[in-house]
Amino acid sequence: MSIDQAGRASRPPVGRLRSGLALLGPAFVAAIAYVDPGNVATNTSAGAQYGYLLVWVLVVANVMAGLVQYLSAKLGLVTGRSLPEVLRTTLRRPARLAYWAQAEVVAMATDLAEVLGGAIALYLLFDLPLLVGGLITGLVSTGLLLVQDRRGQRPFERVVTGLLLVIAIGFAAGLLVAPPAPGEALAGLLPAFAGSDSLLLATGMLGATVMPHAVYLHSALARDRHGQPAEGPARDRLLTATRFDVGTAMLLAGAVNMAMLLLAASGLRGVPGAGDDLVGVHAAIEHTLGWGVALLFAIGLLASGFASTSVGCYAGAVVMAGLLRVRVPLLVRRLLTLLPALVVLALGVDPTWSLVLSQVVLSFGIPFALVPLVVLTARRDLMGSAVNHRATTVAAVLVAGAVTLLNLTLVYLTLAG
Repeated sequence: MSIDQAGRASRPPVGRLRSGLALLGPAFVAAIAYVDPGNVATNTSAGAQYGYLLVWVLVVANVMAGLVQYLSAKLGLVTGRSLPEVLRTTLRRPARLAYWAQAEVVAMATDLAEVLGGAIALYLLFDLPLLVGGLITGLVSTGLLLVQDRRGQRPFERVVTGLLLVIAIGFAAGLLVAPPAPGEALAGLLPAFAGSDSLLLATGMLGATVMPHAVYLHSALARDRHGQPAEGPARDRLLTATRFDVGTAMLLAGAVNMAMLLLAASGLRGVPGAGDDLVGVHAAIEHTLGWGVALLFAIGLLASGFASTSVGCYAGAVVMAGLLRVRVPLLVRRLLTLLPALVVLALGVDPTWSLVLSQVVLSFGIPFALVPLVVLTARRDLMGSAVNHRATTVAAVLVAGAVTLLNLTLVYLTLAG
């Protein structure tokens, strides 16, 4: 807003405002990875067990995730290639195949957690068996992918953003019934622990901050939306818009995660079963806050499962096409990634154990996404004038190192019991 000669406030032209808003969207698709069912389980468990103690962990985690997602988007916009496409030109064929194999395993582990989240939500809403719920989740996610395949990226972005808003409403609505204590919530911004169990939970929250598939996908989303603009004012404007896109999307995702923790801290702390699993959280919410809040929570969880599994499958296709130049038909790929999750559900494997196992597998994929991203965006011969500032590279190295170390620690502690 500016002031004209008569002293009146003048607003930006509507066309300019609309053109600016039209640049937003890719980061909101990537942000779905940060509000998936795994985050729901971890955040509600943290609030139910430790109240507001670990609020600071979510703040730190969101800042770390924002930096990583911006670097991914910047790589795609500046080079006109996704992260897997850039890696294809730097890796020999055996290394490419090995890299693709680990990415596929991680994609299947990610899909397991997200399909399971959708199946649990359908069980809570309609008392459907988990296997039936998993099949429905797979079908709905396939429908969402068909939007992207046949209608293009922008309609897909709108649908996913709409689901993100449903998720936000579903998980934040309970705060109207059980508002958090402002003083205690602010005190939670000070780093602190309450024994080894809280340290382990904080490690899990921070370690699960960065999702490998979101890193791969965001570079492709930025490329597909903006192409490869020539160096100059137009590209600078797109980079500025990308920073705003990432900042807004991560702020929304961070607010949703914070709402989960605050809801559990204000309404579920000390309630039996609230810190065990998603079914226990839902039962505790219904018991303490009423069926209406529990219904909205289940709807938010369902939207989370639907959106996150479709985004995860999309990311897997980006990795395969980028590394191997192979494009598998959408329905075939959806079936291949969905099959392990359905087998787990059909065998009746404990859902909580399945979620833990999926997070362990996912942890192994973290360094394969983060290390190349940091190295590539710090290369002037690749990025030109958009190369990372030295301070940005230092911060990115610290984030990549911390997240990798935390995930390895989490794997060790999990396997050690």
